[in-house]
Amino acid sequence: SNSHSTALDDIERKLPSQLATLEQALLVLAEQFKQNHLSELFQHDANRFNQFHCQVHGLLLDYSKQNLDHHVIERLIDLATARHLDKWIKQLFSDTPINHTEQRSAMHWALRMPKLEDTEHPLFSINQAVHEQLDRMGVIVEKIHAGQLRGATGEKITDIVNIGVGGSDLGPLMMCRALSAFKQSDRVNVHFASTMDGSQLSQIVETLHPASTLFIISSKSFTTIDTLSNAQTARQWLIDRLECYVSGEAAILRSHFIGVSTRQDKMDEWGISQHLQLNLWDWVGGRYSLWSAIGLPIAILLGMEQFKSLLNGAYCVDQHFQQAPWQYNVPILLALIGFWNNNYLDIHTHAILPYDGRLEYLTSYLQQLEMESNGKSIRRDNRPVDYPTCPIIWGEVGPNAQHAFYQLLHQGTLTVSTDFIIAKHRYHQATGDIGEQSLEALQQQHRLSIANCLAQSRLLAFGSHAVDGSESLPAYRQYSGNKPSSTLIIPQLDPFYLGALVAIYEHKVFVQAVLWDINPFDQWGVEMGKAIAQALLPVLEQQTNALETLDSSTAGLLNVILN
Repeated sequence: SNSHSTALDDIERKLPSQLATLEQALLVLAEQFKQNHLSELFQHDANRFNQFHCQVHGLLLDYSKQNLDHHVIERLIDLATARHLDKWIKQLFSDTPINHTEQRSAMHWALRMPKLEDTEHPLFSINQAVHEQLDRMGVIVEKIHAGQLRGATGEKITDIVNIGVGGSDLGPLMMCRALSAFKQSDRVNVHFASTMDGSQLSQIVETLHPASTLFIISSKSFTTIDTLSNAQTARQWLIDRLECYVSGEAAILRSHFIGVSTRQDKMDEWGISQHLQLNLWDWVGGRYSLWSAIGLPIAILLGMEQFKSLLNGAYCVDQHFQQAPWQYNVPILLALIGFWNNNYLDIHTHAILPYDGRLEYLTSYLQQLEMESNGKSIRRDNRPVDYPTCPIIWGEVGPNAQHAFYQLLHQGTLTVSTDFIIAKHRYHQATGDIGEQSLEALQQQHRLSIANCLAQSRLLAFGSHAVDGSESLPAYRQYSGNKPSSTLIIPQLDPFYLGALVAIYEHKVFVQAVLWDINPFDQWGVEMGKAIAQALLPVLEQQTNALETLDSSTAGLLNVILN
């Protein structure tokens, strides 16, 4: 093996019998619980909720509707202990190259640390660099909101278009949609373009005034073809419309583009002014990057104070993850529950169902976070796994989903595990000038949403047992129930709690990677797909005729497209 070998790997290889014993104990428990029904667990323990929920900073996780008990949790914790989760957590929260296939650390958590004053702290220099970039972001944000950042013709910037893909798009997009009620200024609008076919970008710019439009090019490597293709289109759009007013292409580029990347040289080469460049580091993974300068669109929308509240929510969860006992540790419990369902109860698909329209992009974001991180089949020592890893993650905003795929959840042949997410207060703050009657109507809608969320989790768990008189109903109106779910309640959907929620899922993903013995911080499958696409591009551009080297399907499809 040419993979990175750590002391932890060596320790684990010395404990195969201990791991095997724990896994066998869990298999025995799983056979018992496959015969149980969730309604029986609640009949045996009327106070089950009290035993199976925990909180972090007011955010509550209820996992009482999961098919498990304290014995299962104890054995899962024993397994995590045998896998040396405590040591892996310490490695994560250090500059150790825990991403061994790329020889990089994974310090996204460092992006949300408060500013350090102790010069002897081992992370002092990294922390100072992070806060230097936050300060640079703050200057840009302040200038935009003050109308001091102007385009090449002198007009105030009113529209920001973020050009990115993957983590450089999904994270900022999800946050901006979810937190739009906290928008700092009605004079500045934020837009997102990610599709490489240019369709999103062309629709966006149709409504924009080029002289007052600013583009953010977000690309860690500044080589991502999707992003640079859109950036080039934006560049040409501005040149075509502004060159008659401005002398020289360089002046347009200097005034209408911000770059966010690890590669200052490539941003310079592209023509982005150095005072509008923001830096990343190799240890910031794309799907973990919204906390960095990639989050500039969020900061522009919310202002720096609220952006720092977002960081603080995540930082508080970082502390909880490192310090809370595992039986009360929200991300660790979520990870253990998901591992139990996937690897022992044979539930290989998991739905994320937020009951709040503002979280319309949360499922897509978490889909990338989990499936790109843990969609792996090779262990850290290069051996293939012989067990399931990441389940399929999918879902939708709850009220829409009820009229789409809940039929399958309730009466289909597949068992799907579920996370329900709701906010306790919908209009606690940031309600604007809404009238009292309108506010009450909206509050009533929020209560209706909560009622639907709780009703669905109840029906999934208990089936026909949740409906009085259901015994007399025909079979096609019966519900088997016994479909496990967890419910996460946040006090309100604001920057702090959304930051906390996302950090919980980040750490859940890491814990499961430890249990599966895989590296969650690389994405070689994604990289190979990009490489093959680049190899096919010359054929599409008819620069070469290499069809005979391809498989018959790809060659046939290319022939159809080219002729």
